[in-house]
Amino acid sequence: MFANTEPMTPLRFLERSAEVFPDRRAVVHGSREWTYREFQRDVHRFATALLPLVAGAQSPGPEGYRREEDPAEGTSRAASSTSEEFQGVDLLERDWPTVAMVAPNVPAALMAHYAVPAAGAVLVPLNPRLSARELNYILEHCGARVVLADVSALETVAEALANRPGVALVQIPDDQAGLPAVRDGVGAGVPTLEEFLDGTPSAPPQTEGTAGGAVRWAVADENTPITLNYTSGTTGRPKGVLYSHRGAYLNSLGEVFHNGFTGETRYLWTLPMFHCNGWCTTWAVTAAGGTHVCLRAVRPDAIWQAFDQEGITHLCGAPAVCSVIVDAEQAHPLEHPIRITTAGAPPAPSIIERLETAGFEVVHVYGLTEVFGPITICEPQEQWRSLSASDRARQMSRQGVAMIQAESARIVDPDMQDVPADGETLGEVVLRGNNVMIGYYRDPETTREAFRGGWFHTGDLGVMHPNGYIQLTDRAKDVIISGGENISSIEVEQALYSHPDVLDVAVVGVAHEKWGERPVAHVVRAGGSQVTEDELREHVRSQLSGFKVPDTVTFSDELPRTATGKVRKNLLRN
Repeated sequence: MFANTEPMTPLRFLERSAEVFPDRRAVVHGSREWTYREFQRDVHRFATALLPLVAGAQSPGPEGYRREEDPAEGTSRAASSTSEEFQGVDLLERDWPTVAMVAPNVPAALMAHYAVPAAGAVLVPLNPRLSARELNYILEHCGARVVLADVSALETVAEALANRPGVALVQIPDDQAGLPAVRDGVGAGVPTLEEFLDGTPSAPPQTEGTAGGAVRWAVADENTPITLNYTSGTTGRPKGVLYSHRGAYLNSLGEVFHNGFTGETRYLWTLPMFHCNGWCTTWAVTAAGGTHVCLRAVRPDAIWQAFDQEGITHLCGAPAVCSVIVDAEQAHPLEHPIRITTAGAPPAPSIIERLETAGFEVVHVYGLTEVFGPITICEPQEQWRSLSASDRARQMSRQGVAMIQAESARIVDPDMQDVPADGETLGEVVLRGNNVMIGYYRDPETTREAFRGGWFHTGDLGVMHPNGYIQLTDRAKDVIISGGENISSIEVEQALYSHPDVLDVAVVGVAHEKWGERPVAHVVRAGGSQVTEDELREHVRSQLSGFKVPDTVTFSDELPRTATGKVRKNLLRN
């Protein structure tokens, strides 16, 4: 330990807020509330109960992860790589002690973001809507020693664990949602979270960064994993993305800065905590001493009720969630501005315009699971204020510039040379910096490919504008090549979104005997609309070149989406 160096970890945020704001509201879930003192107390109990289950040969124990020393050099292997284009290759194949959390946005999921790493383990947050087959693959891949399951997902989790008898299973009831513990069938003999914690001490924090016993709010090495997040798996098996304590700490502070979190923040949990750890907002709101308002299900009535009753100031969500909010039957003029941060898919300018017209302050960010969620932000410029609402929204729909915790984003050609900043020349978005993943767990070869040239390759295609703002044009795999011409599915989607009778849309390429591929649009009509295929095709034709007009427009009640709001275009293509 040195006087001028302290390993970074977001565990420190809870330690500080519990010390500085002990009586401030930390968490709200229905009629249940926790102060920061109470929240840290329960996190401490949680971590203490986990300790004996995560200890083992690879477990770092109560003092946190320690990097292995190279006897020849006396430096850590995690930071001594010379032939690699990324650090931490040795961390990718270790058997880290992992704890899986399969739950919606309930207090237990938030507590796990602190309790699991405080116990010296790696948190694996998972979507409770995953199938038993999907869960089985992930739980086997990560080697989970403990699985904490919301009662709504208990049957599925039990099925996924049928051939893994050594894994400890804990169920999480939710009395605020009328979901009691399951005492028979798959729940027989499965302890509830409170029973699991029963008997653990609730000692207050002590000195030297400890909270009694062996639970610590510090780590020995900031470069080791804090969480393991799995990609959506829309193009194959989900990949396990390792986040470091350092990256989580810095990305959280970036969220505090760009979202304007303070002690007055009332953050509504519309964004899944199991997606990029809620873009690190699980830690960022705590860092600011704000209040987490849990939301079990993202329903428009529940969201607007929270706006009215809890004084919500901030929330995050994919463009699809934004549409649900602004189009809700319960929508009404806001009593105060609410800042809504959107990402997950490029938002149509029409959605941004509707949000701003309704009184929301829109923050548009861009990122991926591999970079802790957001890494760029569309910073509004003063001169945009004089633009019309639609033109300003068009500027705000760009992915923007690097956030404060990140390095500058680049748009490069296949030779890794920067493309001209002309807003037209297409290239791949590449990223690097403190909030890029350690790598893909148990897959160093795929990690090396992703980090070729010393940059993380996103697979996203875009252009660089003269003002340094990047703008996505498509995922490389989603570009439609028709008669040798590239068609951006995003461009066609945004043209369709601008029609007032379109609620949701996805455009994909389908095989065509003559042209190779042609665009097909899948549309969800706005409530009560009878807009026709011909009307929508003509609407696109009025805005784009004729060859970009979809050959077919099909209508459905909803589009297939991942839990993070991304359209499952692989299903639409098939």
